[in-house]
Amino acid sequence: MSMKWSALHDAVSVVGMLAGMAAEAMRPEVRNFPAVMRDVGGWRRDAAERGIDDLSAIMEPGLAALMAVNARGANPAVPALALWQEFHAARSALLALVPPPGSPAPRRFM
Repeated sequence: MSMKWSALHDAVSVVGMLAGMAAEAMRPEVRNFPAVMRDVGGWRRDAAERGIDDLSAIMEPGLAALMAVNARGANPAVPALALWQEFHAARSALLALVPPPGSPAPRRFM
């Protein structure tokens, strides 16, 4: 899960560049999400794994399409921004799987 999470963020960095946006720094709660989900386990981990797979399924063809548009000399900024926004909306939903503070579930790195 950690490698997919990292690859997704590498991909969204490229999408952001195509959209004309500056690269964002990865916050600790984002960086440590896979480890937290691994520690929490259960339905939250299962949902996180499915969500990461779903997000990969969106990003792979989206990035390929953006690269094709860019290779043809067209401006990919508008569709890149749309993909970037979709990524961040989906990532926010995944981050909501983290148990709230004070929860009996283990929370490492937080």
